Amino acid sequence: MLTLHTADLLLTGDPSRAPLPRGALLADGRTVAAVGPYDELAAAHPAARVRRWPGLLTPGLLNPYGPELLERTYHPDPREADALGTEPLTGEAALAAFGPADARRGASARRGVQRMLAHGTVAVAGPLRHPAVADAVRRAGLVRRDRAAEPPGEPCLDPLAGHRPLTEAFLAPLLPYEGRIATFAVFDVPDETALAGRGAATCVATVIEGRLLYRRR
Repeated sequence: MLTLHTADLLLTGDPSRAPLPRGALLADGRTVAAVGPYDELAAAHPAARVRRWPGLLTPGLLNPYGPELLERTYHPDPREADALGTEPLTGEAALAAFGPADARRGASARRGVQRMLAHGTVAVAGPLRHPAVADAVRRAGLVRRDRAAEPPGEPCLDPLAGHRPLTEAFLAPLLPYEGRIATFAVFDVPDETALAGRGAATCVATVIEGRLLYRRR
């Protein structure tokens, strides 16, 4: 099924290409069929379903803190809010929350993955040694990348935190689109400068392999 995703501005992730006003990405199932001006793609594919997004459509983001955020951080269940609060727990508090059962680690990782999706994250870097955590990442469709060493800075759900350059945060550019998987994110900001300044918490949609896995309500 063809789906045409369009936003006020499309950023390909290739620094040599200018942002595309009223740009669009045409997804054919899990793959990218075309990237270009919305009017041209809509005219060429009139039967395509159209999803209109506010702001900026970009490649999906890579969070370099995979094990730190998913294996060393406990993401409380909303039903635990009275006892544990709602924010992620680290250090001794996380170890106590995990307990001896691996099932709690897997459930925490699934909630952590949902938080990542809400920040436009489509991939994580770093070794995932707990099977339940690796399974949560795999089931969500996130890509796992190797890394040479632990990244500097404080682990954060926002891949753009610490003034990380957009070119480093993008998993892969949208162009050339041939052979690309339809994986991208949309942020409710007017341009890349605003995205860098306001961060990935402005995400309104995350799509992985053509599937809309997060949409801000």
